[in-house]
Amino acid sequence: MSEQMYLLVGVFGTFLVVLLAGATMISVSRSRRSAQVLQGQLESAGISVSPHGAVASFSERVVAPAISRFSAVAARITPAGLRNGVARRLVLAGGSGKWTAELFLAAQLAATLGAGISGYVLGMNGDKRILGPGWIALLAFVAYIFPIAALDRKAQSRQEDIRRTLADTIDLLTISVEAGLAFDAALLHARRSMKGPLSDEIGRMLHEMQLGVRRTDAMRSLSDRTNVEELRSFVLAMVQADVFGVSIASVLRAQSQELRTKRRQRAEERAMKIPVKLLFPMIVCILPALLILVVGPGVIKLAKVLF
Repeated sequence: MSEQMYLLVGVFGTFLVVLLAGATMISVSRSRRSAQVLQGQLESAGISVSPHGAVASFSERVVAPAISRFSAVAARITPAGLRNGVARRLVLAGGSGKWTAELFLAAQLAATLGAGISGYVLGMNGDKRILGPGWIALLAFVAYIFPIAALDRKAQSRQEDIRRTLADTIDLLTISVEAGLAFDAALLHARRSMKGPLSDEIGRMLHEMQLGVRRTDAMRSLSDRTNVEELRSFVLAMVQADVFGVSIASVLRAQSQELRTKRRQRAEERAMKIPVKLLFPMIVCILPALLILVVGPGVIKLAKVLF
């Protein structure tokens, strides 16, 4: 039994390693495709480029196509609504394009199948009085739910980071605009000065504006990619100020005060929830120990007297 389990775990681990390596190779091959496009443009302009590295590697010829076919199969058997939901979660989690919805679904399907096989071996060869075939459903369910839960957790953490740094970013924008910078220059200054997910999203927005997207559309895209209520209200206020010609400095100042008020209210709300969260640990862990310390000696003496 142990040898079969080790063999199964080894095969499943090898499969997951190959799948992750293929996903990495796909992302690397995409960057190489852009390099090949640049090489073709340089050659068309009359600039000779060394052909070194033009031969495709084994991963590009074998592993990447295999992973792509498996991802296509996983995408076909997955409902469109679930696929769109995974794509939306990847955007909220800050996916940079390395993980697509199809690739994520392929990894999830592979993990579910591997966990189901492990559950079959564990349930059939182990003690059938303890779950038995139920290991198949249990392990497969855990392997199916865990990637989605981890992705949701990452998206929530990223949104919380954006919400935490938004007030300081707007303060920096206010100071920069009042000092004489244009709003686009103030955004660039905030992008260079601040670090974190919000800074990355501002950089992406500025890149879209450089490509020709209107500022209002780029800011709406920023709001959709983050799905943070405070940032959404800030974007709406800035779009209205741009449309109606309102002073940007006054709007930024008002938004900064409002965000700091909301942050203080959110902190007070969390502080009010602490006693409720501490109630269960106190009842289960602290009160029994106190009861033993207070009542225990009396119970011992009473038992000696009576018995």
